[in-house]
Amino acid sequence: MPSQPTKDLQTFPNPATDRDYEIAFDVPEFTCLCPLTGQPDFAHFKIRYVPDQLCVELKSLKLYMWAYRNEGAFHEKVTNTIADDIVRAINPRKLTVVGDFFVRGGIGTVVTVTHEKKKD
Repeated sequence: MPSQPTKDLQTFPNPATDRDYEIAFDVPEFTCLCPLTGQPDFAHFKIRYVPDQLCVELKSLKLYMWAYRNEGAFHEKVTNTIADDIVRAINPRKLTVVGDFFVRGGIGTVVTVTHEKKKD
C-alpha cells in the first residue's frame, strides 16, 4: 500500500536530552493551494529545532508536509500552523520554521515563525 498524506506527526525519544543540539529539515518541494484562486503555491521550507524530550520522525514529517498539497492556505497561516503542530507534537526547546514562497505576480514571500520554550 503506498503512503498517504496525513497530519499525524510521529515522534521518538531524544537520544541526547542532556545537551542542546539542532536538527534541520530542508523541504524544497512544498505545495499548497491559493485559498482565493485555487492555483498551486510552491515553497521551500526550512525547519530547525532544538529537541527536548522528543524528536520528529522524518517519514511522518514528509507525509505531514504532503498533506497540504490540496489545501487552500495563506502563506502566513500555513507557516504558523506547521510551527504550532510541531510544538504541539514535541514541545522543543527552540524552533524556527521558514516558509520561502516562490514568486507569484512579481512578489515572493518569506514567513519566519520562531518559538522558544518558556523556562520554569
